[in-house]
Amino acid sequence: MSVVQRTVEEQQAGQRLDSVLATWPELVSRSAATRLIEAGQVTVGDQVATKNYRVAPGDLICAALEAHAPFGPDFTLTPEPIPIDIRYEDDDLIVLSKPAGLVVHPAQGNWTGTLANALAWHFDELGQMQGAERPGIVHRLDKDTSGLMLAAKRDEAQIALQDAIRQRTVDRRYLCLVHGWINQDTGLIDAPLARDGRDPYKRAISDHPSAKSAVTTFTVLERFEAGRFDDGYTLVECKLFTGRTHQIRVHMAYIGHPVVGDPVYGRRAVRANRGLQRQFLHSYSLAFTHPVTGAALAFTDALPADLQSLIDELKPLSAGRTAEGERIREKIGDGSSVPH
Repeated sequence: MSVVQRTVEEQQAGQRLDSVLATWPELVSRSAATRLIEAGQVTVGDQVATKNYRVAPGDLICAALEAHAPFGPDFTLTPEPIPIDIRYEDDDLIVLSKPAGLVVHPAQGNWTGTLANALAWHFDELGQMQGAERPGIVHRLDKDTSGLMLAAKRDEAQIALQDAIRQRTVDRRYLCLVHGWINQDTGLIDAPLARDGRDPYKRAISDHPSAKSAVTTFTVLERFEAGRFDDGYTLVECKLFTGRTHQIRVHMAYIGHPVVGDPVYGRRAVRANRGLQRQFLHSYSLAFTHPVTGAALAFTDALPADLQSLIDELKPLSAGRTAEGERIREKIGDGSSVPH
């Protein structure tokens, strides 16, 4: 990353921080400035600031920018013929299943080959409210998290769906295998997240003023006895009430049950991951109200082959499914994603 810093001038006094940053040639737009601020990458006088901060003459603003970002005023995303697994489509929105390994939009180290590039190839019209580098994008999944995602064809749908996520009216649920045996059948984790001070790409539980509210609930679906090189496993359904970066991964590690295969927050012996090459996290259920028609839509997506293979391997160690585990197994059935 590179750091750009400037001192606030007299004529800028009283302006909002995001408005001031939007005038910097490195930031391109107000939305880009807002994203940088919300990521905790902007300080004023050595303090992490909010977009609503009103600047004063002499304030020193420092912004940590991704090196070599290609997003200039003339930036055009290159459409690429990357296959997309579409599960639903109409004039306003798209529901798709993202495979593990696919980055959602261009960023440092992944300027091409992303879901955004694929969407630009497959669809002539996509919402542009997230900027030219994120056409149609409503929300994100980590690169190595698989499963259901929303995309928008029109600006109005993109805005409405993002508002619905902020207002917590989009129901997003994940299947997640974690290390260890969770005794209680349900739990709630309410722990704010902020950037890790030692690593800007990681998140950590924090009480810093810049930390954002993060709430996750979990329900146990199945437990597995300990083996020779592990302390057992628990399959859980996690529901997001907020959508912070790495939220489930950090929250489960925080309660002592990191996600199996997680290379960042896992901290378990390699053999305990049983050969899994990515975190066991799959967006299996998505339910929301259509922003235009008002129809209630719900989709499910069974585990992909690599994750299902690990569950099959653990079957001899199963202590049995819970009632909720049986219900979800019925719900996802033979693995096809279908609307309900």
